[in-house]
Amino acid sequence: MVTYYSQSCPVCGRTLQVRVQYLGRQISCRHCHGEFTAADSTNLKTASSTRLMRRVDELLDIGND
Repeated sequence: MVTYYSQSCPVCGRTLQVRVQYLGRQISCRHCHGEFTAADSTNLKTASSTRLMRRVDELLDIGND
């Protein structure tokens, strides 16, 4: 069974169905042939938000010293 997720092409903006097995690999859009890295944006946002919140906590701790 093949599992897919949706990702927008950063070049043309079309939504693509990408196989999970391609995560982290260089792929190309079948519409515009733009190349980019396959990444699940929901996980990227969560990871980015977590890093951001850690940094906010660090800065608040520095300000309280």
